[in-house]
Amino acid sequence: MIEHHLSVQRTARYYTIGELTDQTQYIWFCLHGFGQLARFFSQKFTALNDGKTFIVVPEALSRFYLTNDYKRIGASWQTREDRANEVNDFITYLNSLYTHILAQVPSASLPVTLFGFSQGAATACRWLNDGHIQISRLLLWAGYFPDGLNELINPAKLADIDVHYVYGDKDEYLIQLENQDEYIGKLMLDVPTLTITTFAGTHRVEPSVLSKLIKGE
Repeated sequence: MIEHHLSVQRTARYYTIGELTDQTQYIWFCLHGFGQLARFFSQKFTALNDGKTFIVVPEALSRFYLTNDYKRIGASWQTREDRANEVNDFITYLNSLYTHILAQVPSASLPVTLFGFSQGAATACRWLNDGHIQISRLLLWAGYFPDGLNELINPAKLADIDVHYVYGDKDEYLIQLENQDEYIGKLMLDVPTLTITTFAGTHRVEPSVLSKLIKGE
């Protein structure tokens, strides 16, 4: 048996909040976690809809049923099966989306924030590492990087970027780590300028914390 690969055209879905106008000052790209859909994930960013911010929420290309009754559906950016090609596919897709959106920007240059939640955090790092996009801020929320950030992105590419790692103190995935302090320490060793933010909560996007980050607090 011989394995083959064939590149095909795909139709990708994404959502936006706000409008791109001459009043737009900020752009956000927000990547959802494993098993989520962009339609619902985008609702977490309605606070950004202030007339000055344009939010783009892409949806991963692979969807699947979450429950045995086939009612709930989620999406995934990648699995360990044929990972290299899946990563290449989502990078190609996200690069095309980025180019499409930025081509509509009235201003010559606007600051871009890249937000990744859970699996979307690793996706954000891989996308940024590709080198196509230019951002001013990277928010990694509840992502898990077992071998550190160095595995996913060249730290040199983060030198001029405001980088944050946010997680809940009761995150059901991170609390399973044998040594959480060692894990966080490894992330900070990889990216010395990394800003760590913790909150009282689980594996979720906490609105009050997000609001503070939006305001730059």
